[in-house]
Order: sequence, then structure tokens, then C-alpha cells
Amino acid sequence: MQIRYGYRIEIVCDRPTTLVTMLDIHPSRRHDLLEPDEMRVTALLDTGASLPVERHFDSFGNICRRMVVPAGGVRLEASGLIYDCGRPDVTAPDARQLSPAEIPAELMGFLLGSRYCETDKLMDTAWSLFGHLQPGWGRVQAIVDFVHNHLTFGYAFARSTRTAAEAYEERIGVCRDFAHLAVAFCRCLNIPARYCNGYLGDIGVPPNPAPMDFNAWCEVWLDGRWYTIDARHHQPRIGRVVIARGRDATDLPMLNSFGSHVLQRFEVVTEEVGAGARQISASPASPRLVPGDRGGHIAA
Repeated sequence: MQIRYGYRIEIVCDRPTTLVTMLDIHPSRRHDLLEPDEMRVTALLDTGASLPVERHFDSFGNICRRMVVPAGGVRLEASGLIYDCGRPDVTAPDARQLSPAEIPAELMGFLLGSRYCETDKLMDTAWSLFGHLQPGWGRVQAIVDFVHNHLTFGYAFARSTRTAAEAYEERIGVCRDFAHLAVAFCRCLNIPARYCNGYLGDIGVPPNPAPMDFNAWCEVWLDGRWYTIDARHHQPRIGRVVIARGRDATDLPMLNSFGSHVLQRFEVVTEEVGAGARQISASPASPRLVPGDRGGHIAA
């Protein structure tokens, strides 16, 4: 299938402000692009000056762009078309869990605690809940089932500082909280896990009437490869398009400004081409967007 994706974001600032974005499709999917998706950057107050943008990779291999936003603010836009196999997330009931001695050295960091995934606080809980289960896919599925049922989802519950341990205690959250808690539990049980964000449209599922947003999920390393798991949606989904991967949301701020700014406009689209496309609809800057159900982490 072919998926049309894109965004339109406006931020306002009262003085020149350095901004780093993480909005480009991940390098692992760029070979699937059917047309260019270069970011368009426009000053909200037209001064006639160009806005240089520097492109670089972070330590996890994600694509970043750095710019200096002029006083008044900036509009960021992109639209792309990508090929997707059209198959749901892979499930592997027989996938085995590797011991720490078997895990590739470069992945050992995904066993450690991080800013939003406090393995030290959740270690005893994880082993009491899942330690009796056979290591492997079944244990991971039990974690996904538990997180999905333990947390109550709600846009009003969004809080950019909530950690996995706090989500466990509060029993509420948005998609990033579901992902953080699943990641933390997996790491506690010696399963490498990483946090992901990207596009996930309503393909193969009933349409969600809420404005489109980015999404957060996670990946686990079993039997020598990464598998996608999603405690929020709790079912294999079609058409994920990853933007970035890291230890947790700290590593993946979609907008990271080094100075104050106001999010004035935030629009996202993800749709299968020729399948009754959803139109871009504006969603006001609100707590839901920091992050929203579909996962964007916007850091000030």
C-alpha cells in the first residue's frame, strides 16, 4: 500500500531561538519513500531572509534538523508518500529471550534504566508480576496485556514529566506512558527494549474521530531481532512509519527549543492513499499535544 503522511506545525517566539527538530522519517524507512519529503521552513513574519537549516544525525541514528527561528516564529511543513507492505506488526509466539551474555554488546544500553524508565523503582514489581512466566514472547505479551489493562488512557491525563513508575502508581496516561511502562518492565526482566515514535494512521481499524497526532510504541529484542509491541492499542497494527528510536522520550523530542516558544498550530496526517483519506484538521495547542495519544513529545 501507499501511505500519505505529513505535518504542519507553527511555533511562536518573541526572540531568535535555536530549534532542533526530529520529524524526518527514520533512515531505516527512507528506501520506501516514493517522493521527497523535504521540510519546508517559513518565517511567520516575512523578512525576506532565508532560514538556513542544518541536518545531522543523533547518537541513535535519528535525523535531526537545527535552525535559528527568527523573532515572530516559524512554520514547519512536510508531506511525503511511502510504500508499506500492508501487513500487521509481526508476532512470534516461539521467539525466545536471550540471556544477557548472548545479547549484542551494542544493545546492552537498552537493558538499563533511563530518565522515564526507572528500572530500579520497578524491578521488584516486575519480577513479582512476571518473573514466574516462561521467558520469551509469552512473557512480553503478558507485560503488554498488563500495561494495557492497568493504565486508563485519556487525553486529559497527558503530563510531559510522568515517568513509568509514576504511571504505574497513578494508573493513567497517554500512549507515551503506556510505552514507557512496557519498556521499563521489559528491561527489568533482562529484555532489551527501546522507545519509538512515528506515524500510525487508522488503517485496518475503525477511524478515530480525534484529530490525528503522532504515536509512541516500543520494540523488544527477542531471538536476535527487534519486534514491535504496543500496549496502548493492544493489537498488531498496519502502516507504522517510524520517525525515531531511543531509550525513552528524553531522546526523541520532536521539537526541542533552546528558549521559550508557544505551539500555535499542530496538524498531522497519516492515511492510506485512495482509501477515503482523512483530511488534515487543525488541533489547538493543548496538554494533549505534549504528548498526545499518538505520541509526539514536544520539549520546551
